[in-house]
Amino acid sequence: MTDEQIYQQDKKDYLPVFARYQIVLDHGDGSYVYDTKGNKYIDYLGGIAVNVLGHNHPALVKAIAEQAGRMIHCSNLYYTEVQAQAAARLKQLSGLGKVFFGNSGAEANEGAIKIARKYAHQSDPEKSQIITAWHSFHGRTLATLTATGQPKYQEGFGPLPGGFDYVDFNDIDALEKMMSEKTCAVMLEPIQGEGGVNMPQPGYLAKVRELCDKYKALLIFDEIQTGMGR
Repeated sequence: MTDEQIYQQDKKDYLPVFARYQIVLDHGDGSYVYDTKGNKYIDYLGGIAVNVLGHNHPALVKAIAEQAGRMIHCSNLYYTEVQAQAAARLKQLSGLGKVFFGNSGAEANEGAIKIARKYAHQSDPEKSQIITAWHSFHGRTLATLTATGQPKYQEGFGPLPGGFDYVDFNDIDALEKMMSEKTCAVMLEPIQGEGGVNMPQPGYLAKVRELCDKYKALLIFDEIQTGMGR
């Protein structure tokens, strides 16, 4: 198919949820991608922070091919050796306690929101407030869309779930004024990505941790873009 045929086929059959560039990518190698005309581009986007090993990494291709030759997918109703090994490895590298595998960043954040609400509900059914930052981005499900501090993404999807409030990133005084015994979680990107690569001021995140401890609230770090050493 020509590029124009691909554009027209896509326009006919695919729901236009993104504004896309008129480029048809064909393959990638390392940090580069190539279009159907042979033009070479540096892949700064990385699949929106997904392709941390680049394209066509030999070890990754080998692992995927070998696993696909054995089993494509297994639900959580059963055990597999590779899942157990992956969870153990991630636990070791992160220093955290448990691992849950999700399909997307939005699903991971949705799960974190549910965990926070469920945990707080055990002590106080009304302890449900979740505070996030303006200019944040946490996903496109209804809950994570509401957690996202950008009204432009929320337009047309109301009524949104209740219990979410917003403060300016790096403003610890504003956060303290917003928090109370009814706060169940504060949810932040350690470095705001889509909001403009906004860095935390020295000591800010440590102070957020102290406030969460003070009000017995959980601190959720959305590291979809900042995790894994990125």
